[in-house]
Amino acid sequence: MDLTSYVDSLRRELAGVAELGGEEVRALAERLTGSMESAFRLALLEALSAAAGEITRDLAPGSVELRLRGREANFVVAPPPVEPPLQAGPVDSGADASPVPDAEDGPVSRISFRLPDQLKSRIEEAANREGLSVNSWLVRAATAAVQSAPPGRPAARAARGGQRYTGWVR
Repeated sequence: MDLTSYVDSLRRELAGVAELGGEEVRALAERLTGSMESAFRLALLEALSAAAGEITRDLAPGSVELRLRGREANFVVAPPPVEPPLQAGPVDSGADASPVPDAEDGPVSRISFRLPDQLKSRIEEAANREGLSVNSWLVRAATAAVQSAPPGRPAARAARGGQRYTGWVR
């Protein structure tokens, strides 16, 4: 996206307003617009970046990035992962073959769960870094975890050496 036409439009608007003040004001406006070009571009880039952030929040788990190459701004869109279509035929009764619903797909459910304060703080920081609410961040993380785990089996974990036992003991 070339920002030159937008910067030129701002210059024309300022020149048009300066015409009302006479020749001195017009000359001053021309000198100012020449030195203000970088400020105009920066303001436009900040607006585009803020727009990309808002779109990313609404598109989660997809994203939109604003990238700069020279004087041109480009948007890079990473759409949400597409779920494979369900196959007709018998379904393994041990696996949940239903797709992961998006928040827009229907009714929304509410759950409560307890987590350590330290983890809660880390989740809040991560959501804040990405410009998301805690709820949106958790929905994105849960969706990614469910989509990456093979049906019927727990997600693979990195080896930490030795044996590892999980569960409850009384």
